Amino acid sequence: MSSMADELSGDERRYLAVVGSAVAALIVGVAVWPQQVYDRFIWQYFWGPVQADALGSRCAIREGGTVVTGETAARCALAPGPVAYPGYTVVSEVGYMVLLLVGIAGVILLLRRLSITIDTEMILALVPLMLFGGGLRVLEDYLDAAVDPGAVYPWNTLLISPIIYLTVFVIALAVVIAGVTLARREEVGPARTVALAGGALAVIPPAILLGRATGTSAVTLYPQVITVVVVGATVAVLVVMRILARVKPQLIAGREPLAMAVLGAHGLDGMANVVGLDWMPALDAGPNLIAKHPANQFVVDVTSAVQPASLTAVVGDTWPFLAIKLAAAVVILWVFEPEFMEESPQFSGLLLVAIIAVGLGPGTRDVLRATFGI
Repeated sequence: MSSMADELSGDERRYLAVVGSAVAALIVGVAVWPQQVYDRFIWQYFWGPVQADALGSRCAIREGGTVVTGETAARCALAPGPVAYPGYTVVSEVGYMVLLLVGIAGVILLLRRLSITIDTEMILALVPLMLFGGGLRVLEDYLDAAVDPGAVYPWNTLLISPIIYLTVFVIALAVVIAGVTLARREEVGPARTVALAGGALAVIPPAILLGRATGTSAVTLYPQVITVVVVGATVAVLVVMRILARVKPQLIAGREPLAMAVLGAHGLDGMANVVGLDWMPALDAGPNLIAKHPANQFVVDVTSAVQPASLTAVVGDTWPFLAIKLAAAVVILWVFEPEFMEESPQFSGLLLVAIIAVGLGPGTRDVLRATFGI
């Protein structure tokens, strides 16, 4: 009987060798230079922000090999050790981008071994699972406000970005494998099974939040928020689709559902940011949300610096984010033209899944947070 190593393909051996070498290098770095490699890199930029968010603190501080929370701005600013704040930094976003590409390569090899194809039908079938991921993150936001974070730590880290992406990925992979297995046994379409399972999961978070909104005062329902976001995103996507149909029809011809999924995911994210960061008081839905991503904050800072104050008072300073997100979606469609997808169907399919997810997941979270006043 051959060993597992003998059964691995050449690509799998090379992948495991590269990933294993990188992990080994990090382990050696942590052992030899723990403060520089772990405290001031791995912890400060990756694990520390997750801990700070999970513990519901302003920041997390690493002192003498242990982690304490900082409850005031002064405590965080004057901390002698590395300090991590909830949210993302430029370093962490670049790091997660690298990890995403490495993960996609690994998933391609796994899907190849399992003989699972990620085609357009399967990409669209995964959309409900992306909605589920965004809704699941809002449940963590609700628990963070309604329950002592320390009582559910560290389990709540599974629902905090970016760890939640891994959580949802594991669930999605299990659903896909189950759907494909069922399809092979019962001769039904795997995409349909995946879509139905994802749809059933997707309704759970908003149903829980709706129940809390109608049963307690801990959650307040603002239906006008989700209405404005959905209508605004839909109009924006339809306008872009109409423009593309006239200017560059080959980008969407024959794959309109996929194009609308890409544009819709990032249009929803952009519109949710516009409403959540600028229009909440105008909609009588409480105070504006706070930008957590450096990219969002950069757009706000630049717009407020160059846009006349009189115009900002009317439309806000987040609207360019919607335009940027839609422009990026058009570029994505340009890059993932049909010829490219035919040459590398698995790679391009998984990249599109990831691209749609990083728009739809945060967009769903933001619109549900704003809709339920969380």
